[in-house]
Formats: sequence, C-alpha cells, structure tokens
Amino acid sequence: MGLFSLTQELAIDLGTANTIIISDGKIMVDEPSIVALDFHTGKVVAIGNQARQMHGKTHQNIKTIRPLKDGVIADFNATEMMLRGLIKKVRSRSHLFSPTLKMVICIPSGSTNVEIRAVRDSAEHAGGREVYMIYEPMAAALGAGLDVEAPEGHMIIDIGGGTTEIACISLGGIVCSESINVAGDVFTEDIQSYVRQQHNIRIGERTAEDIKIAVGSAVSELDDEPEDFVVTGPNVLTSLPSTITLSYSEIAYALEKSLVKIDATIMKVLEMVPPELYADIVKNGIYLAGGGALLKGLDRRLAEKTNIPFVIAEDPLRAVARGTGVALKNIHKFSFLMK
Repeated sequence: MGLFSLTQELAIDLGTANTIIISDGKIMVDEPSIVALDFHTGKVVAIGNQARQMHGKTHQNIKTIRPLKDGVIADFNATEMMLRGLIKKVRSRSHLFSPTLKMVICIPSGSTNVEIRAVRDSAEHAGGREVYMIYEPMAAALGAGLDVEAPEGHMIIDIGGGTTEIACISLGGIVCSESINVAGDVFTEDIQSYVRQQHNIRIGERTAEDIKIAVGSAVSELDDEPEDFVVTGPNVLTSLPSTITLSYSEIAYALEKSLVKIDATIMKVLEMVPPELYADIVKNGIYLAGGGALLKGLDRRLAEKTNIPFVIAEDPLRAVARGTGVALKNIHKFSFLMK
C-alpha cells in the first residue's frame, strides 16, 4: 500500500517577485512570479523565467501577468495556473501514482482572512492535500537562523517584492508587527519615474529592475562605489534614442521618499516593543532579509537612524524560502503554523 500513500513535501515561498519551491531540503524552483497566457484561449504559454523574457515584449495575442500584487493574490486563476506549472516541475513521477502533496506556504503578516483563504484555495486546486501557512517574518527569522521559540526578543525586517514586513518575535509568536506596501516593486517604480522626470527617458520595468540591482543604493555615499549604469531609451518629447549614465547617488535620491516610509515603520514597531524585548533586540541586532536587504548601504542607513546594529541574513533573497523549509521539516513541533 506504500504506492498509494506516498507523500511529497513542498515548502513554497509564494512571492510577489519570485516563487521558490523547496523539496527534500533542496531549492528545486526559483523563478519569477510571472505567467504568460494566450489572450484568446486563456491557456498557459509560459511561466517563470520564460514568461519573464516575454514580459513587456508581447504582441496582442499573448499577455503576461504578475498574479501577485503587494504580497497578495491579485489574479486568482493566473496564480493557480502558475502554481500548477511550477509544482509540475518538482512533482516526482517516478512512482506508479503521483504523490499527494503536503505544503507549507508563507504569507504576509498583514494578510486578511479572505487573502489567506485565496492562497489556501490556490494551493489546494494546484494539488495540495495538506496545506499549512506560516507568516513571512517568522519564516524569515527561521531562515536567518534565529531561535524563534526562545524567551528572547528578535526583530526581523523582510523587504520583499510587494511588502516590507517588520516584526518582533519571541516564544514562537509575533509580539508586534507592521506590514507596508513599500518594497522592491515600489523601488522599481521610483526609478522609472525618476529617469522619466529628470532625464526625459522612458524605461520599462525590467530595465528599472536591472538599474536597482546594479546601482541601487540607500545612501548617497558608499565606500565601495559600484560602476555607473548606462541606459538607452526613447526620449519622452522627441521619441529619438537617448543614452544616459546613472550613478548610485542618483538612485539613492530617487529611492529616498520610499526609504523614509520604511524608516518610519521601523520606528513605529520599535515603539510597540515591550522594554525587556527591546533590550534583547539592541543586544542581538535587527536582521534584514528579502531582496531589498541587498540594497547597498541599507544596513548602514538604518543603523544610523536607530542606533541599533543591523545584520544582513545569509543569502537574504532565499531566507524566507529556507525558513519555510525549516518549518516543513518540523511541522508538528512549531505551534505557529496555521492549518
């Protein structure tokens, strides 16, 4: 009967920018959360990396969709199709029957019951038999190697694609948290509008993303300065090609108004932290995870604002996914997993 009761366990970081799936402790899928559909039939043309290559370059018969916005599902059907396609890449078919799926999926800490239900339904429709949920800050803390069940205060900031999650964790629970819709996608939009306003050049989402990765900075002065980024695009007024060079200090200026909102939210959470836990946080430092943690000089900027040391988690892009994998391995040990 072992053939009939085979279970495959998957840890899924269903992110606004990227979806990561871990099976047997290994990252099996790490692809952009994008799906390309046939405009007339609604069938999937491509998902993940293939769909990203099409993003912004499609004709009228194909549309590309980013089904998650601000950390939540914006397009239910597209999310389901994307999940099905990505799970198919890791689902083991070496047995006579395809295995039942046990999943742990991470969700933003500010998710409403309706949003949680939407994620659960998507996972179940994509083949999940047992579906558990974990809040993103908790997963990020596990991925950063913190002992979340200790009677000690830890603070984690997860800057993803759609949301920035800030939480104080102690005794396996979230003591206080805030979730704001200022994260990687907003940074990308800031760069697009800055280049348009200051240089009269239109650039796409993918180009703005490349600029953010290459010269994105949170401070206007860095010790290790990255090389300037050369951009070519159509002039807004003449539609003729224009080429400009962007420095990291320009991008720091472009991102300033969004970073100020993150600064304010961190201070708001610190105000809510009980005194005993606050002392632990000052001693242990605040941990940064998510793609936004890779913004050059961000840890230095935040440390100067708060007078608390900041630590960037190892491989911050995948910290949440790793933490979800840890939760999957210890599914019955952790009381904070939601079924």
